[in-house]
Amino acid sequence: MAGATRGAGRGIAAGLGEAGATVYCTGRSTREARSEYDRPETIEETAELVTKAGGIGIAVAVDHLDSAAVAALVARIDAEQGRLDLLVNDIWGGEKLIQWERNIWEHDLEAGLHMLELGVKTHLITSHHALGLLSRKPGGLVVEVTDGTRDFNGANYRVSTFYDLAKNAALRMAFTLAHELKPHGCAAVVVSPGWLRSEMMLENYGVTEANWRSSTQEGGHFAAISESPRFVGRAVAALAADPEVFSRSGGSFSSGGLAREYGFTDLDGSAPDCWRYMVEVQGAGLPANAAGYR
Repeated sequence: MAGATRGAGRGIAAGLGEAGATVYCTGRSTREARSEYDRPETIEETAELVTKAGGIGIAVAVDHLDSAAVAALVARIDAEQGRLDLLVNDIWGGEKLIQWERNIWEHDLEAGLHMLELGVKTHLITSHHALGLLSRKPGGLVVEVTDGTRDFNGANYRVSTFYDLAKNAALRMAFTLAHELKPHGCAAVVVSPGWLRSEMMLENYGVTEANWRSSTQEGGHFAAISESPRFVGRAVAALAADPEVFSRSGGSFSSGGLAREYGFTDLDGSAPDCWRYMVEVQGAGLPANAAGYR
């Protein structure tokens, strides 16, 4: 689980824990040292959540921009497990670099380029080192995690040129990796959560996981359609358990769409279908109303 410190990465790790998986939880923030994010969440906490959920969580401090560190991680997995069944590429960490609706000539260049390093270069480095191990045996799966489905991102400008490129790169990576993994009997897909109630998002909106439905931010749409990080975790777990997942290789999927197909729910028992809601309700300028969408 590459990029498991917080947000979707933590939710996916815990969702895999629910399925009984052994999950190597990687990231830069530990109990001894924080990353440039300077937030309190740690990979040790994520690993403990995995174990509590029913799996085995193993925290490993890794900077996925450091090729040697990623190579050492993969060598450790090989030595300890002898196999790699699932690679989840959720590495990001670029929220503090985002400059909303800023033209490329106005956007801070270093921030934009670092966003691409965090969202694209890390995924390339990790796949380069990990997929030799994953492809040794048929049945392996790579899940690229991004923001937005292929259909939605193909029709919409996403925040800025730098952000747009970073998030659309993962869509293309799943397609190309599917091509390269096909002869080895392995698959690659891309998955997007919806409006995620990450730790940072809850703080920004001044709510908690206990009272998020009271939020009036964004005209009430956040309260209507947002989802917990565990929802996308259950989506990834469902894909990993699907014996027919190879038929999906190269495809783009959302947590809400996969919930309709596999029948899992979010922690509150609902199944929010965010990307359809974003187009049909919020994008259409209609008032917040989740009826038919969760």
